[in-house]
Amino acid sequence: MSTLELHIDVGVPADTAWETLHQVETYPRFVDGVRGARTEAGGRAHLEVEASGGAREVEAEVTDRRGERVMEWLTTGTPELTGSFTVQPIDRDHTRIQARVEYDPDTVRDIFGGPKGFAQTNAIERLVRGDLDHFKEYVERG
Repeated sequence: MSTLELHIDVGVPADTAWETLHQVETYPRFVDGVRGARTEAGGRAHLEVEASGGAREVEAEVTDRRGERVMEWLTTGTPELTGSFTVQPIDRDHTRIQARVEYDPDTVRDIFGGPKGFAQTNAIERLVRGDLDHFKEYVERG
């Protein structure tokens, strides 16, 4: 398993960032490759993802540790991915979002295509960094 951790500071209160992360239906606006998303019963999310020219459905279980402002997710099929978003207040109007993703590089390559080895790690990091940048733009626009 490989682990990627990145963070970004956004110019909104922590409560605003927290609530926005929980609006799964808005993910297509800031998560690259997500074409559709919805919340389902039992703390589940359904994502329609396009990658390497193909479409794929991804289901995930989502859990909250609201008191710690940590949202964790785990895909329920392939690819096996786990991750979390941690929302940390910096001050009244600024928040740090930390994203953590754990993945098996071979599985990700087999399912989504793309480069191998170090190049794949860089590609995944660029993708997550881009998603965080898009989240920042989206949440700060209100």
